[in-house]
Amino acid sequence: MLLAHPAVLRELVARYESLCTASQGLALAPDLKRRLEDVTYTLCVTTGTRHVDQALAAARARLASTGAGSATVTAVGAAVGTVAAAAMGTAGAAVTAAAT
Repeated sequence: MLLAHPAVLRELVARYESLCTASQGLALAPDLKRRLEDVTYTLCVTTGTRHVDQALAAARARLASTGAGSATVTAVGAAVGTVAAAAMGTAGAAVTAAAT
């Protein structure tokens, strides 16, 4: 099974949490709703799950098992995270970037 790079998972979890925080108590603007849907989908694809709760649990477990949960992103990890962030709407790009 192909596993996402910890930097990609860290970026996806952070982006999801940030978007959830931004959307609390507000009527979701179409662009914010779309970005939240995109990151939710990408999290599910990169973790091999179907529901965001499962995806977050799987991502956090993987980060904890690699010791990367709160580690500083290395230069390589930052580059991979940047690629994933740029391809947020394209789950395949994030998975491909994680494999490199």
